Amino acid sequence: MSIMKMGRRGGRVAALASALVLAGSLAACSSTGGAQQDEPAQGGGGGGERETTMTVAMITHGPAGDTFWDTIRKGAEAAAANDGVDLQYTSDGDATAQATLIQNAVNQGVDAIAVTDPNTGALGSAIQAAVAAGIPVTMFNAGSSDWESLGALSYFGQDEAIAGEAAGARLKEEGAQKVLCVIQAQGQSQLEARCDGVSQGLGTQVERLYINGTDLPSSQASISSQLQADPSIDHVITLGGQFALAAVQAKGDAGSQAKVVTFDNSADVVKAIQAGDVGWAIDQQPYAQGYLAVDSLWMHENAGIVLGGGQPVLTGPAFVDSTNVDATADFAAQGLR
Repeated sequence: MSIMKMGRRGGRVAALASALVLAGSLAACSSTGGAQQDEPAQGGGGGGERETTMTVAMITHGPAGDTFWDTIRKGAEAAAANDGVDLQYTSDGDATAQATLIQNAVNQGVDAIAVTDPNTGALGSAIQAAVAAGIPVTMFNAGSSDWESLGALSYFGQDEAIAGEAAGARLKEEGAQKVLCVIQAQGQSQLEARCDGVSQGLGTQVERLYINGTDLPSSQASISSQLQADPSIDHVITLGGQFALAAVQAKGDAGSQAKVVTFDNSADVVKAIQAGDVGWAIDQQPYAQGYLAVDSLWMHENAGIVLGGGQPVLTGPAFVDSTNVDATADFAAQGLR
């Protein structure tokens, strides 16, 4: 089942094309503000900052120093610099703490909020409180099934069920018999949806392995132990690029012949695909997610525009493999996908 055959939601292609045109035209630079303690990701290019027009709080569940989330932040900062937005970035992987960050932004009276929602049970009330306070909200990356019911203007990201089904269908075409789906954080609905989708596309249940995604050595050891315990595992699919690299090392440690594939792309994953260590990656284009989540709020504030026409704006999935990896290498090296 091809990705094109699954493009069944209205406005998806046009919206993604718009995202890429916007992202490609940027001279990215770091925005002002930001409450997170780590250093902000640096964008490319130059150019001066525009006069601040509004304050946007971006609140995510991404861990500090994670390449994927640095790419999202890079896109958000590029949009902020382009639009003259004061971007206040905070994040916390604990859903209860993330909900507190949302409430803090509401209490501070920010003009708009861009937020991820990996756990609606913990975050839904805080997001609804922001909407009730008259603060426009966009959701991105996580929360594709709940953004509309929570009152958000738009959602930017990939539908994890669609992405998972595409991955599972491809694994089936490649002859996979027993697939290990590695989940780096328990309780995050978008990660579970990916493995559910893989099972759906594959036509059989995948085996799930929960690892500590904040500890790569421990993650590698856990994957290796599972491969040693079950030599019948012929494919490992990870849900983040860095875990694919850990899985490559783990299969070597275990003496396994399992093939490694992954969700999410990065410069290191590109190199691993080029070397033949990783079969393919599903790219959800995090730079576009961060850019659009902020830029759409600026457009809504200044022109009343709501992107998506009532539908989510999907930035993926797209396969990166040996047939097209070289074309993505430069952008990945710049942290733009």
